[in-house]
Amino acid sequence: MFARYRKPDAAPVSKANAVPPLPEKAAVPSEPKAAAAAMRPQKAKAPARAEPTDKEVQRKRKLDQVKSELHKRLLENLNLAALETASEAELRSEISSIAAEALSEMNVVLNTEERATLTQDLYFEVMGLGPLEPLLKDDTINDILINGPQRIFIERSGKLQLSDVTFRDERHLLRIIDKIVSAVGRRVDESNPYVDARLADGSRFNAMVPPIAVDGSLVSIRKFKKEKLGIDDLVRFGAFSEEMAMYLEAAVATRLNVIVSGGTGSGKTTTLNALSSFIDNAERILTIEDTAELQLQQEHVGRMESRPANVEGKGAVTQRDCLKNALRMRPDRIIVGETRGEEVIDMLQAMNTGHDGSMTTIHANSARDAVSRLENMIAMAGIEMPLKAMRAQIGSAVNLIVQASRLQDGSRRMTSITEVTGMEGEIITLQEVFRFERTGIEPDGTILGHFTGTGLRSHYSDRFKRWGYDLPPSIYEEVRS
Repeated sequence: MFARYRKPDAAPVSKANAVPPLPEKAAVPSEPKAAAAAMRPQKAKAPARAEPTDKEVQRKRKLDQVKSELHKRLLENLNLAALETASEAELRSEISSIAAEALSEMNVVLNTEERATLTQDLYFEVMGLGPLEPLLKDDTINDILINGPQRIFIERSGKLQLSDVTFRDERHLLRIIDKIVSAVGRRVDESNPYVDARLADGSRFNAMVPPIAVDGSLVSIRKFKKEKLGIDDLVRFGAFSEEMAMYLEAAVATRLNVIVSGGTGSGKTTTLNALSSFIDNAERILTIEDTAELQLQQEHVGRMESRPANVEGKGAVTQRDCLKNALRMRPDRIIVGETRGEEVIDMLQAMNTGHDGSMTTIHANSARDAVSRLENMIAMAGIEMPLKAMRAQIGSAVNLIVQASRLQDGSRRMTSITEVTGMEGEIITLQEVFRFERTGIEPDGTILGHFTGTGLRSHYSDRFKRWGYDLPPSIYEEVRS
């Protein structure tokens, strides 16, 4: 039935490399100590991964050998060109059929569950990204972090944990890495040992391979969120308060220039996406990113993505190149996914020259650190400018700094909203209007706290009123715990 998916000159399966039959999985005898430990009360925590027995390790090793051998035979027998037009059900059926023939020839006996798992794994190897596929399909996982072929960590709800997924060896991991980067016209090897790419679903991918990665290839995948979280969703999740949402709506709608500051994984891009929902649908927005992640819903959105150099070191298009061209495209607002280099000069000039309401993110731990980071980026760009002039440029360009943080319990909070109010001498003056106040910690590690105003009226209150946003003074009041 599926002969059209086989290569016409496929060689018959040979018994030369046959793998001996796998022993049936034996039940692990319970030990008295383990039984006693099970009766003792335990603290509420995530269950640790059970240590496999010697028989389980041996069986897994043999299953991996079988899988490796079957994968080679599938590549020899399958007509990949014909498979491109086949349905998933047909592919799975054909892979199952070829695997069954090969297992019979190899004299390997598997139970029903192992056969189903083997067929699934082989399908992922041929048509997907191997062991990574189940992790990519799991919507509860935010990040996949690989430290060599045997240690794959995942992040759920801000917490890292070691997964049960492994690669067979370093060659297997390198093959999957190569499959990812070659799909987007990149390469990674000893001469070019690191690479940035984007998966087909939009997830960010970064890899470093030996000899730079000492103990095996290092891979980081920041998964692309298919659903777009709005302001109401973030308020419901406790990322910030309704009063802060009212203020941010007024700030974005009245075209204040906003910087979202925070550490890695603190929710900067999610916050930027949510803030963009307050932009009027009639405005023309241009977005510039290294990896396209922003999901704006307005009609007039032009998206740009930077590009690294090719294998010959040519053809690079930087964020600064995109930003310079964006200024010639009649934008109402410019949104830069992340500012981290010389493009800061053009970004600040855009904010200062008629593109009010522009937004970007930077890596910093507080509002004051964000200002210092901007100064450092200007200095590193090679622009010789007196310190006072540099700070005056920042003070007039940036209106608002929103600080996002990931707390110790993995939760993400908007820990501060700070206004840039101008200059006093050579110092940029800041005024915090909202903050997250920690009050304690639960026994399970959950951070306790609440959002509060600082009691200071917004520096931009008059601007808000002129635009029709008359916010009640009560939103700025300090909340006592």
